[in-house]
Amino acid sequence: MFQKKNTKLGKIKILLLISMVIFILNKDSFAEQAENEKLVELKILDKVSSKNSTILLKIGQEKKVNNLMIKVLKCQNSKFDDNPEITAYIQVKDLNIKQKDKVFIFNDWTFASSPSLKPFDHPVYDIWLNKCID
Repeated sequence: MFQKKNTKLGKIKILLLISMVIFILNKDSFAEQAENEKLVELKILDKVSSKNSTILLKIGQEKKVNNLMIKVLKCQNSKFDDNPEITAYIQVKDLNIKQKDKVFIFNDWTFASSPSLKPFDHPVYDIWLNKCID
């Protein structure tokens, strides 16, 4: 009788341990999935036509806007200020440029409050980070 109770208790402990391991392993994939569902709002100015447009991108999604291919890899709000700083890591390709030595025309962090800190320099387009949407 005593040995049957110990066996059942051991099986319950093993099942709990296995379920905890599965939960811990899946927690990272849930966090990654939540990061990928975050949206980024960018403003794009066409300097030739003076048209201003706003686009929404998911993290990791590429979007073609005229002859630019835009991809946002990260977007985050600072957690320390009352007025949080919004930062994003953006990659931009100009599809008209066929040079193999320069893949991206912009591949860096950008800041919503001071876009001139790391400016997107293009003769036709300006891109500004507006906000991150959770």
